[in-house]
Amino acid sequence: MNALATLIYLVGQVLIWMLIIWAVMGWLITFNVINARNPFVQSVMRSLEALFTPLLRPIRRYLPNFGGIDFSPIVLVIIIIVVQTLLLDDLLPLLRRML
Repeated sequence: MNALATLIYLVGQVLIWMLIIWAVMGWLITFNVINARNPFVQSVMRSLEALFTPLLRPIRRYLPNFGGIDFSPIVLVIIIIVVQTLLLDDLLPLLRRML
């Protein structure tokens, strides 16, 4: 059970850090700090976009338009933290009692 808790925690943390990296890279590309035509940058951005777009699409559907500022990654980070907390604090102790 302890391995399951560690796995849930690590997956959540990796998703949060990947989301932060994706957002920061998007800002750096927007402000021409890094070159968007670099093949490595393109592959990283394409991979992260493919991972996060399906997760952010439902959130973006319900958030109002804030004039070009996208708050959906922040909402996704909050959702990941809430799911982690629910799984680690509520469900895992329940599973331990059942086994």
